[in-house]
Amino acid sequence: MTGPSHAAPEVLFESGSAAIPRRDAVSVAVSLFNYERFIEDCLDSVRAQTHPAIELIVVDDASMRDASAERCRTWMERHAECFDRAVLLRHARNLGLAEARNTAFAAARTEFVFVLDADNAIYPQALARLLARATSASAEVAYSQIAFHGDRVGVGYPDVWSRERFKPGNYVDAMALVSRATWREVGGYTHIEGGWEDFDFWCKLIEHGVSALFVPEILCRYRVHGTSMLRTSTVVSTEQIKVELTVRHPWLELI
Repeated sequence: MTGPSHAAPEVLFESGSAAIPRRDAVSVAVSLFNYERFIEDCLDSVRAQTHPAIELIVVDDASMRDASAERCRTWMERHAECFDRAVLLRHARNLGLAEARNTAFAAARTEFVFVLDADNAIYPQALARLLARATSASAEVAYSQIAFHGDRVGVGYPDVWSRERFKPGNYVDAMALVSRATWREVGGYTHIEGGWEDFDFWCKLIEHGVSALFVPEILCRYRVHGTSMLRTSTVVSTEQIKVELTVRHPWLELI
């Protein structure tokens, strides 16, 4: 979770009701860093959701190479009325993906939060389907099948939640519906140098006895591009990350 030494994020935009959100409201936590060219597609996919009660929280992690925050604020000014609440926060300095997600979770007021990076998108039924399935199964986490687009086209590889299945590597994308209570219970996301924060988060859930629900429908779109995780991993960095994760979670079989 956000450490005590980190300055509170700057509020660049906020609109909507200050009242307690309705019981079925869902927060969408968007982490943004130098993705001006993708952020509107991402937010448009959230605006197109069939679910009627959405709290949108975007955290700009001190973007410096483009006008990500400004582009996002302009979009929110145009479309804020589509959401129960819309918030744009900005870190004073770059803290990494894990802290951007933690900041969004801390700002959320709903029971469930959907994790979405600014270069990805979701199909219109995503939130409604995931929330319905999670609620009916009393699940604390729900995730779906994903579709790759961009530099690579295809279908992802998620499967049913299993500790054994995680041992050789991660197979669940970060795009998932997560209860805030569970996020707090495991201590939030942890910064992993080089990436794989989502894998570490799933491992912590397993160690806390959390069972996530797999929804076998294509509800999310993962954009493969030059700076996405699927395109930027190197053999050296991957091996270093495997060692760190094995130290953190000795039951893994990565090396």
